[in-house]
Amino acid sequence: MATVTEYDTIAAISTPPGEGAISIVRLSGDQAVALANHVFKGANLTKVASHTIHYGHIVDPRDQQEMDEVMVSVMLAPKTFTREDVVEINCHGGIVATNRILQLLLAVGARMAEPGEFTKRAFLNGRIDLTQAESVMDLIRAKTDQAMKVALNQLDGNLQHLIKNLRQEILQVLAQVEVNIDYPEYDEEQLTAQMLREKAIQVEHEIDQLLATANQGKILREGLATAIIGRPNVGKSSLLNYLLHEDKAIVTDVAGTTRDVLEEYVNVQGVPLKLIDTAGIHDTNDKVEKIGVARSKKALSEADLVILVLDASEALTKEDRQLLDLTAQQKRMIVLNKADLTSQITPATLAALGVTEDPIVASVKTKVGLTKIETEIKTLFFGGIENQQKDILVSNNRQIGLLQQARASLQQVLAGLNQGLPVDLVQIDMTTCWDKLGEITGESAPDELITQLFSQFCLGK
Repeated sequence: MATVTEYDTIAAISTPPGEGAISIVRLSGDQAVALANHVFKGANLTKVASHTIHYGHIVDPRDQQEMDEVMVSVMLAPKTFTREDVVEINCHGGIVATNRILQLLLAVGARMAEPGEFTKRAFLNGRIDLTQAESVMDLIRAKTDQAMKVALNQLDGNLQHLIKNLRQEILQVLAQVEVNIDYPEYDEEQLTAQMLREKAIQVEHEIDQLLATANQGKILREGLATAIIGRPNVGKSSLLNYLLHEDKAIVTDVAGTTRDVLEEYVNVQGVPLKLIDTAGIHDTNDKVEKIGVARSKKALSEADLVILVLDASEALTKEDRQLLDLTAQQKRMIVLNKADLTSQITPATLAALGVTEDPIVASVKTKVGLTKIETEIKTLFFGGIENQQKDILVSNNRQIGLLQQARASLQQVLAGLNQGLPVDLVQIDMTTCWDKLGEITGESAPDELITQLFSQFCLGK
C-alpha cells in the first residue's frame, strides 16, 4: 500500500454529490497537469498557458473510451489556492459521471485527497494561516450575508495581521528583557519590570477588545438559539411559520397540536436564528404531551433568546404567569398575539406585574407588528453592527479559548510583577502568551492540532 505523503498529487470531487448542471473534479500537486493530460483528449495540457481553460473529452487510456465532454482549467504554481499546480475538470453533473472521472484519475496515479487537504496544503505552503483556513469553512457554512462578510473579513487576513503584530510587539519586549538579563550592568531591574508591565497591560487591552466580539461572532457562526414558548394555541407555530416564510409546523385550533420540539434555521435581518418551536408548556396528564413539555423546558433552559407568546384576546392565566416567572432571568421578547381581537392583556397589564420589557403587540393572522419582532431581534443582539463591518469578530471556540489563555498568562505577568518576582521568572508567562497567540495563527500550533482541525473540512476543500 502506498504511503500517504504531503507531496502526492491529490484528487477529489469539489462539488456537492448529487445531480446538477456541472461537477468539478480537482487535482493538486506536481503531477496534476501530467495526470490530467494523460486522460484528456484535446489540447496538450502540458504546453498550455497558466490560468486557461480548454474544451475536450476525458478518455480512458486503457481502451480509448470517451467518458465525458469537459472543460479543463489549468493553473500553475505558485498562483493557485494550494501554491501547487492545480487542475479543475468541469464535467457534467451527476454521481456516475463525476465518480468515473475521479476513479480514472486515481487509477493513473493520483491519490484520494483527505478531508480539507487542499486547504491544508494552502496552509503548509504559506498561502494562508489557520485563522484564514478556519474562515474558509465559516464561509462555506455561512447562514446569512452578515456571517459571510465576517468570514470574508477573516479570509482577507485581518485577524492574522492583528495577532502577528501583537506577537511581534511581545517578541521585541522579550528580546529586550533577555539583553537586560545578560548584561545587568547596563540595566536597572525596575525599568525592565516597568517595560513588561506596560506591554502586558497594552496587549491585554487588545485581547479584551477581541474577546468582546466573541458573543456576536459565535452567534453569526453558529446561530442564535431562540425558543418560541407559550401555552397551547397562542400562535407559537404560526409565528414560527411567518419567520420561516413557509409552513413547517402544524397549525390547528386544537390545543396541544405541537407535541415535540421543531428546529429550523432562519435569517432575520442578517441574524441567523436557530428557531425552536416548542410544545405548549402546560399541566397535562397525557404521557406524550408530558414528554413534549419536558423537552420544551430543556430547550428553554438552553436558549439564547426566548420569545414568549401570549394570547392577548384572553385574560392572563395561571400558566401565562408561570411562564413570565420562568423566563424572568433570561433574555426575552414578549409578544401579545391576536391583536386583531378584543384585547384582554395590554402592555399596562404586564407592567403592573413588574414586567420591565416593552411587549410587542401583534397579530400573526393579519401580519400586524411582525416586522417589529424581526427588528427587535436584530437590535437586541446586533445594535449598530452594520457600522462595524470592518471590525474583527472572533467567532470560533478554538480562537476564543486561546485568547482567554493568552489573557490569563498576561494576568500572571502582572501578578508576578506586583509580587516583586524576578523578571526572568515573569517573562516565562509573557512567553506563554506569545505561544498561545501563535497557536491561533498556526505559527506555534502542534502538528496534532493542525491535523485535527483540517479533518473537520469537507472532501474536495
